Formats: sequence, structure tokens, C-alpha cells
Amino acid sequence: SEPESLDAAFGTGQPEARVYMALYEGLLEYHPKTMEPIPAIAENWEINEDGTEYLFHLRKNAKFSNGDPITAKDFVYTFRRSLSPELASRNANLGYYIKYAEAYNSGSRFVRDTNGQFLLKKDLVKEGGSETVESNHEMQGAVTEFHKFIDSPERLTVKADEKERAKQLEADPKLKAAVEGKELVPVRGEDIGVEAVDDYTLRIKLYQPAPYFVQLLPHQLFRVVHQPSIENFGKNWMRVGNIVTSGAFKLSVHRPYDELVVVKDPNYWDAANVKLDAIEFYPLEESTTMMNLYKGGRVDAVYNHIVPPAWLDEIRPFKDEYMDHPEAANEYYSLSVKKPPMDNLKVRQALSLAINREALAQFRKTPKPLSNFTPDGIFPKYDEARKKVFGEKLKAENITVEEWSKQRLFDPEKARKLMTEAGFPVQKAGNGWSCPTFPVDKVTLNYNTAESNKAIAEFNQAQWKQNLGITIPIKNMEWKTFLPFRSGVQYQGIARNAWSGDYMDPFTFLNLFYSTQNDGATGWHDPKYDALLDSANKELDSQKRLEMLATAEFQVLQEQLVIPLVTQATNWMKKPYVKGLYPNPGTLHAWKFVYLERDPNKWDMNAENIMKEQDPQVEEQINRVKATMTAQK
Repeated sequence: SEPESLDAAFGTGQPEARVYMALYEGLLEYHPKTMEPIPAIAENWEINEDGTEYLFHLRKNAKFSNGDPITAKDFVYTFRRSLSPELASRNANLGYYIKYAEAYNSGSRFVRDTNGQFLLKKDLVKEGGSETVESNHEMQGAVTEFHKFIDSPERLTVKADEKERAKQLEADPKLKAAVEGKELVPVRGEDIGVEAVDDYTLRIKLYQPAPYFVQLLPHQLFRVVHQPSIENFGKNWMRVGNIVTSGAFKLSVHRPYDELVVVKDPNYWDAANVKLDAIEFYPLEESTTMMNLYKGGRVDAVYNHIVPPAWLDEIRPFKDEYMDHPEAANEYYSLSVKKPPMDNLKVRQALSLAINREALAQFRKTPKPLSNFTPDGIFPKYDEARKKVFGEKLKAENITVEEWSKQRLFDPEKARKLMTEAGFPVQKAGNGWSCPTFPVDKVTLNYNTAESNKAIAEFNQAQWKQNLGITIPIKNMEWKTFLPFRSGVQYQGIARNAWSGDYMDPFTFLNLFYSTQNDGATGWHDPKYDALLDSANKELDSQKRLEMLATAEFQVLQEQLVIPLVTQATNWMKKPYVKGLYPNPGTLHAWKFVYLERDPNKWDMNAENIMKEQDPQVEEQINRVKATMTAQK
């Protein structure tokens, strides 16, 4: 697909992420096999004892593509920009554990009294609310005036919008009395917990521990961008000739919907170990066209979910080229839960139960059927915690986790019962069913244009017709148009969705329903859900934390905010001479580790399983990068 944007802070899809990983680099990078964070522009880092302060030491030879040095100030600018309300990045919530980041992103206000003192959250948090715990802790790095400010007790913030603020204050008389007559001061980018201690030392302050924080930092939201070019060229800064990048490659050609070419950047700090001279990305929507280009030798690799299902039986025997590996990704349908008839829980449940996921997985040929929201088998310890929590929750219903999960995969009889109870009777009609009163004019299944998405939509359309007697219309949209249409919940009924984990923690999936501005694209928000996730991420006992996350997932499933479909699997191909392009749980690759092997004797020919192959050259490069890491606390 054509990238939504070349602005790394703005795009959210995998087509964009693959390009960003060539053009931009952050403090840390994804390990090409495990996706664990490894050094990038930061050669090492330190964490304080309670996990609220991080100190990153930057490489002094890191440069932008125009030769400008990359310093801690560039990261401060990047973080402030990515979290700014003006940019309105849909990924901004990934930075919300940075102190005052959410307040800044949401346009909130500090409250200052007539003596010039700011009101503190700990003095005015409503009983039962979520309060940041202030404690004595080890500091990382030098004492500065900014650190004294950012390490002080958390300031109270209130909403900027007058109507929203009025609701907030009316709900809390104590807060209302405290705020009355006080000055409201906008939270600025300069207030968030990111500081350049010196040119090559960056300090990040969190308002509470976030066990997965370093795993977030390779994400595109935090990849460093060039302030002067953005300010000089405005909206045109991403054009060829204007754009200045920080990664192993720089932009050479961009013809939208045709071709995007990046070339090796000689100014990149590790350019000596970058083997590819250029990468050509082809943003084609038609998977058959792309596969024909691959077969004809025009392209060297086709990324996941490109291989058409009809080709899989023919392709699978080519074990030295075909990738088929579970990934930290799911596919599901978002439901517009605030609009009828999807505002009816029983309607949502009925539509979900009417889909035979086992049959869908067989039709798709590679994925696994999904009854939960967080994919099975990716986070083993979480799977155990989830089974325990779900088992306890389901005791009252006198059903086991196994029975419940099986039922959620497909139960057409219960689906018809629920639809009837919702006020839309399902009646026997010959050899099938009919549901004449269901308002099909208010429900459409929307999906982004792709052959595979169309096939799945038609499959599920047939399932609803077969098991409920309902014919739901389907509609396709081009990716760039579909994204805002879905995220803004402009659709009626159902929208195709999928999520690839940004980091290796189940929170990456449960976070989709966190806060009022979230990527769940359902229109749903529950402050109690937010509080549960906040509490989970304050919990230092890893087992207890996972159980709290499982409790949150149970709520998502019980409210049927989405229709889980399948756990995704990598489904792509590469030529035997393409090395370093490993399958990993997120199907995200740092292109600096990829190269073309010229010696046919070293090609991945006749490999029993290409996914288990080792490449000494790549392993050596990874170890060299990791060698700068110091012991972490």
C-alpha cells in the first residue's frame, strides 16, 4: 500500500513502518529476530531503581543525512513534536508515561494560585482516582533546574475545553472549589519529561514505572527528525530534495502509488556496515501483481500477507523462500458501538458468534482462529495469567475457559438466539434463515482495498447470510482514505482492523482501547478500564501485572467491542540470496542488517526451514552493535 505519510510520527500502518525503518532511527532499534531493543543512536543507557528515570548516552558520530550532528536536543524536539496536540499523532498515547506528556498532548492546563504556586495532584485527587505515587528514588544524571521541576510532585491538570472542564469540575466539588478563581496555564512541550542534559546525554522522566518502556523506543513515534528542515519547508518537508533523515538510508525517489526508492546514506553513523546500496518499495494494492513481479525476478521479496491464498499450496514446498510464522498481530472487525444497531450488545455478540473462525482460518490457509483479542502463543506467561483470570471470572457462569473459548469461535444457534433477544427475530426460511427486521441499511462492512481483505469480507458476509439470514453490504476504500474514516468512527456498523504489536508486551494490544483518543476505532471509552491499565503498569510484581492486564482483556471481550477473527502469521517470500531478513513477531526489520549475498554457495538453497537459518555475518553485526551496552539496572 502507498504510505499514509512519510512523517514517522504520523503514520500508523505497517506499509509506513517498513519505510520509516529505512529512513529514520531512534535511540534504540529492534533486534531483527526477537524485536528486543538494541542500541541505535543511543549506545547505552541507565535506569534508576524505581524505573522512573532513564539516561541515554548518544553516539558522538551520529549524523543526519545532510551531515548535521544528531544531539540530545534533536531528540527533545522530536519527542515534543510527536506528542504535540497540533500534530495529532494517533500514536501519541505510546508516550503517555512520560511525565506531563498526556497533559500536553490533550491540551490540558496547570492551575496556578495568586501566589504563583501550582496546585498539586496529590492534594486534590478525587477519592478512588488514580494518583501518582511520589517516593524517594535514585536520580540518573546531573542535577539541573529542569530536573528539579520534573522530579517535583506532579502538578494538577484540568481539561482545556470549557465544556469538558465544567463536567470535570462538577463531578468533583473539592476540585471545583480549589480551581475557582485560579489561573489556568497551558501545559507546554517544554514541560514534558524529556531533557537534554548535555549534547550527548538525554534524560527521560516517567510519572510512574512502565515495565515495557525501553521496548517502545524503537517505535517510529520516537525516531529522530530534523528540526531545521521541518521548520524551513513546512508541509513540504517530506518531499524529495527537502527531507532530511536519520536512518541508514535517505529518500531518493517517491512517485506516489508507483515507486519509493531509498539509497544508502554515507553520513549514517554505521554506514560502513550497511550492505544495501538502495531499496525499492512498490506500493501495489494487488497481491497477484506483486507475486508475478516476484516470480519474474523484478522484486527480491514480497512482504507479509501478500501471497494470495490461492497460491499457498503451490508456494509452501519452497521452504527456502516461503515464510510462514506466527506474529504478534491479530485481525478483527471494529464495531461502531455508539450507533444503532451496534449499540446493542446482543447484536454485537450475535454477529461474532455467527462466524466460523476455524473455517475462516482454513480459508485463509495461514492464520490461527482467534477467540481472544491478544494473540495466543506470543506471550506465554500472559497466556497462563489469562487462563487463570478468565477461569475465575467464568466460575459464576459454570463454564470452563476451554468451553468458553470454543463457544466464542463459533456458535450459530446462540447467535440466532441473541439476535432474536435483541429485537430482530431470526426465522427459519426453507433450508436457511431470515431476519427481515434487521436494519441492513444502517450496517456496512468496510475494508481497505486488498484482494485478501475482499475475500475475507465476502466469506464473513456469507457466514452472516448462512447463519443469521442477514446480508450485510460490503464496501472497499483506498488505504489513505480508509484510515481516517475508521479511526474517526465515521463508518456505520463494521470496519476491518488489524494490529501488529509495537513492542513485545500484551499491553500493546490492550492499549488500543485506552483513553478517549484510541486506536480501537469503536467509539468506546471507559475510565475504569484506563485506571485498571494504569494500576497494572504501576505493579512491580510481573505476575500480578499480567493478571491485571488479563482482567482488562476480559472486559473488552465481554463488552464485544470488536469481533476477533484470526491471529496473523507472516506470509511472505524472499529470494535465497536475500540475507538478514528474518521472520520476527512483528514483521518489522531494520534494513541495515539486510544484504544480498553474491556467492551462490552461501544462498539459502534447499534449506529445511529458512526461518531457523543463522547468518554469521548478520549475527556478528548485531553483536557489534550490542557491544556498547552496559549492565542495566
